[in-house]
Amino acid sequence: MKSSEALTTIFREQGLRVTPQRQEIFRLLDGDDSHPTVESLFDRARAHMATISLKTVYQTVHDLEALGEVRVLDLGTGSVRVDPNVEDDHHHLLCTACGLVRDLPVELDGLHVPIRYRRDFTVDDVQVIFRGRCDHCSDRV
Repeated sequence: MKSSEALTTIFREQGLRVTPQRQEIFRLLDGDDSHPTVESLFDRARAHMATISLKTVYQTVHDLEALGEVRVLDLGTGSVRVDPNVEDDHHHLLCTACGLVRDLPVELDGLHVPIRYRRDFTVDDVQVIFRGRCDHCSDRV
């Protein structure tokens, strides 16, 4: 993901408002590879800026997604996650115990949908989620 300053410039060039609340979200996402939930971004932003709303965080994340600066992930955990790593093709590891999400740079070149199943269908994106337990949670069992 681009720096906070670069995102500010991009938003202005696209005619999107750049508020202190949005700049705080940019700052929080810069260098964060934890795949935070929108709610956790809201909580972290609210610690520095009491006036921020959850709606502002969601709108900013969706604007970033529309500009191709983040991906919004629904990993089936009940909360959407924000993935700022849009530069590298990757999939995800998900700990089903603690919710940890990590990037997994694995190639799936041999994976394909047989013709009879993709009739009248075009595949635009593939997301593979490997579910299991991280080392920390495995050690606790």
